[in-house]
Amino acid sequence: MLTTEFVQLALLFGSGSVFFLFVVLGIVLKITTTAFPEILQFQPEQYYKDPATGTNRPFPSLHDDEPTLKLSVIVPAFDEEKRLPIMLDECMDYLEKRARKEDDFTYEVIIVSDGSRDRTVPVAMKYVEKYGTEKVRVLALVQNRGKGGAVRHGMLRSRGQFLLFADADGATKFADYAKLERSMAQLSGDDWTRDALAIGSRAHLEEEATAKRTIFRTILMHGFHLLVWTFAVKKIRDTQCGFKLTTRAAARKLFRVMHVERWAFDVELLFIAQSYKMPIEEVAVNWTEIEGSKLTPFWSWLQMGRDLMLIWFRYAIGAWQLEKQHLNS
Repeated sequence: MLTTEFVQLALLFGSGSVFFLFVVLGIVLKITTTAFPEILQFQPEQYYKDPATGTNRPFPSLHDDEPTLKLSVIVPAFDEEKRLPIMLDECMDYLEKRARKEDDFTYEVIIVSDGSRDRTVPVAMKYVEKYGTEKVRVLALVQNRGKGGAVRHGMLRSRGQFLLFADADGATKFADYAKLERSMAQLSGDDWTRDALAIGSRAHLEEEATAKRTIFRTILMHGFHLLVWTFAVKKIRDTQCGFKLTTRAAARKLFRVMHVERWAFDVELLFIAQSYKMPIEEVAVNWTEIEGSKLTPFWSWLQMGRDLMLIWFRYAIGAWQLEKQHLNS
């Protein structure tokens, strides 16, 4: 339909006018999808449900509000009704024990349902009912945005001084948060106003994992690592581990400009952090492959490879831009 209309316009006004209309359309799409990404956001995603009162309450803002808790845990979840309870049980057990022992350890868990089609939201709401909305909240995205989009939206609605995102499959043992926490204390001095990232890493397991992989998957893995090194991040051995901790100050800078919403979002996040010269430390964590992954070896890695080249290209030509005031800080 759109093509037919432009053909008709070409016959009436000539190719020059149609070219102008395409340029205008491109500018409008660029503005609405990059300069003002929140314009496309659905209104229900601004709120979380409080089952105690049956009302919807507005989420706070990462950028506008000061932190009121020690830690926010963001859990992106797409069709995770089966794996999510196992991860949340382990997560909540650890956090509750810490909270009972340490008076200053306060936390929240934000479960971001990424347009799930199964019972992910009802399953997550059971934990809200059990622990209350001060500790557990559900952010239900109306449309699927990808893991990066889910993480970003969860981060933007968090209350913590420090923000951790953790995969819903529970592949990383949650107790390893203590390792990231110690690393973060050294990097930031336990000061959330300083920039720092402590990221989980499976690099120490690479030799063992390679032995278990097929030759095809090993080739894909090394090819992906080469693309990461070539186009984006050179000093991080494992960019994809879904267990990353950041200060609130760093998150405000990173998620303000992040664009990629699918699997390669970790790479863009670290590319931005390195561009801003933020301190980053990889921390070895325990990791176990869990069945039910949404990542398909060939097509997902092909998409990630494409996104990696686009990250480099779009920043290189200025289509995506970093904030200049942070580049020399």
